[in-house]
Amino acid sequence: MTSRPETLAIIGASGFIGRELAREAAAAGWSVCGFSRKVKRRDGVVAEWRDWREVPDFSGISAVVNMAGEPINQRWTADAKRRFYDSRIGATSRIVRGLSMLGRTERPHVLVNASAVGIYGERGDEILEEGAPTGTGYLAELCQAWEDAADGVGRLGPRVVKLRSGIVLGKEGESFKKMLLPFRLGLGGRLGTGKQWMPWIHVADLIAAILFCIRGGGIAGPVNGSAPEPERNEDFTRKLAAALQRPAALAVPEFALRWMMGDFASALVGSQRAVPRVLLESGFGFRFPTLEMAMADLVGTGAASA
Repeated sequence: MTSRPETLAIIGASGFIGRELAREAAAAGWSVCGFSRKVKRRDGVVAEWRDWREVPDFSGISAVVNMAGEPINQRWTADAKRRFYDSRIGATSRIVRGLSMLGRTERPHVLVNASAVGIYGERGDEILEEGAPTGTGYLAELCQAWEDAADGVGRLGPRVVKLRSGIVLGKEGESFKKMLLPFRLGLGGRLGTGKQWMPWIHVADLIAAILFCIRGGGIAGPVNGSAPEPERNEDFTRKLAAALQRPAALAVPEFALRWMMGDFASALVGSQRAVPRVLLESGFGFRFPTLEMAMADLVGTGAASA
């Protein structure tokens, strides 16, 4: 008699990363349960949808991945900041409430909760492993509050992984599509001075890292979800342009970024030289450890020259 597969709950299962995670988890033998404000029909990947209620029902769930969060790449208006908070801290707090309704032995054994390298703030050339102190500024403080909310799950017993992601590169990701457009038109270029470090990760590696953290019982706390080789913005720009076989001679000065994007510009010119020490020391193997390898896969024109 075969045992019933374990059930993985994904908050944000209808988003870019959530969809990719659902497919890979199902292929790995998980039964996938998606949480949404609107209950959807079964699609052959997500076996069950549950209401994302004020107090969500996590009964029968073995592990939870929370990837919910309003996109940060927009003007940081007062209304947007409210949505950033509610979709991150509010959503994570709801997970705490849902788990508190279950007995200790009924609760999932692990939560992988999204966070971001923005928690380090502006750090110049400093190499940022997971033990580095967190930074200051709006984005750092938002991420810190997000991780503090996730710690509430840890107090209930489950192991908590706080996945500090860099820029996620994937063909179906809206951010990557928007990034590609000006380069395809020959209008790409560096942002500001271009000296700022950009932690990045191929979506396939991010998904594999999430599943690796779920299985790895010794992994807990902050985990940098970024490739081993972060790039300066000017080098990222040059390699992306080379992969597309397009020029990248333009530059957007910082004052123009601030005029166009307001306070969000601080995230575009901020520098976080994050490296994934926890993943590497735990034995995780990256399929796309370099930007050249990632671009060759995503753009399909062969590896860019360094």
